[in-house]
Amino acid sequence: MGTQNKVIDQIFPETLKILSDLIKFQTVSGAPNFKLIEYCEKKLSKLGAISSKTINESTQQANLFSTINGKKKLNGGGIILSGHTDVVPASPKEWSSDPYVAREKDNKIYGRGSCDMKGFIACTLAVAPLFASENLKKPIHFSYTFDEETACLGAPLMLADLKKRKIDYSACIIGEPTSMKAITAHKGYNEYVTYFTGLSGHASNPERGVSAVEYAIRYSNKLMELRNELKKRKPKRTLFSPPYSTLQIGKITGGIGTNVIADRCILDWEVRPVAREDGEFINKNIDSYTEKTLLPEMKKIYPEATINKVTVGEVVGFDEKEGSEAVNLICNLTGDNSKDVVSFGTEAGLFQEFGISTVVCGPGSIEQAHTVDEYVTFDQLKLCLKMLIDLRDKLI
Repeated sequence: MGTQNKVIDQIFPETLKILSDLIKFQTVSGAPNFKLIEYCEKKLSKLGAISSKTINESTQQANLFSTINGKKKLNGGGIILSGHTDVVPASPKEWSSDPYVAREKDNKIYGRGSCDMKGFIACTLAVAPLFASENLKKPIHFSYTFDEETACLGAPLMLADLKKRKIDYSACIIGEPTSMKAITAHKGYNEYVTYFTGLSGHASNPERGVSAVEYAIRYSNKLMELRNELKKRKPKRTLFSPPYSTLQIGKITGGIGTNVIADRCILDWEVRPVAREDGEFINKNIDSYTEKTLLPEMKKIYPEATINKVTVGEVVGFDEKEGSEAVNLICNLTGDNSKDVVSFGTEAGLFQEFGISTVVCGPGSIEQAHTVDEYVTFDQLKLCLKMLIDLRDKLI
């Protein structure tokens, strides 16, 4: 234990430096992340890592998948350490300091993405030299993806590329903030945007127009009815809280003034299904209501009226698997056999669907994720470093 603590103390300053560097990259979902990926790739390449990238040229975003074999030439298998590079937006006016400049105070490091989840990426990069200097029994893989925060748009590109290699990976650790506890399941995440197009006109004669806002409200009311139905569909046995699938309307945008009939409205909404069938239930019913009720009424006045539902993304849930190799590995590494499930989404379901035993475990608390003055504690980062060093020891 003394030797391990010494190693942690030696690499911790480098961990903080890497995290500070990562925070500087303003990789908000949808924004380019090439510079951050180049930064990570350069660090890993110096250690002899073999890297590949999957790229979305139109958005200037990339996933990075790098493999360290240590001193041996290894074929296949190994453990994947995975984290997403994107962050949610930050409003500088609301923060105590610049959200993209790391600030250390009271044994915490503040900055957008410090907790979710550049802290984990920093830990993996700081420990990478320790893997590279050993005779590993299995390879260690570093997976850094883009746009996880917006319906996990990046990971599927990378996984499709990995599928072509026909390699069996032993386990995947997704380093989302879980306070270093093993998370064994989470709900799915479906995100939609519905666009309403009506007919503008003077508000003094509303019957001559088609208010996109009013039809969006009726659409919203139907979603609320369906939300109540989801509660009745809750499974008999579930560890989730709440125990049923949820539906939430996050944003409504439309209209230009009280005296003008709104010809445009946009509705952003989401479903977090316990079971895939719940997502299908919502879509089937809201689509039927749209086609049979709302659109005919709109087109009766204005034939060119439209309601267009766009799927931003549908992320599969993460299912608990008995005897999971990844879960057993984390419990062994952390010395904590407690397990939990969460309602927030991650890329874990995608890796699991790919056929890789997966667990979610990383530094920081979800309570700090996406918040103003987001931070991760030094203690959490050190616990993550300890876990990764123990993983190194297990692979030699």
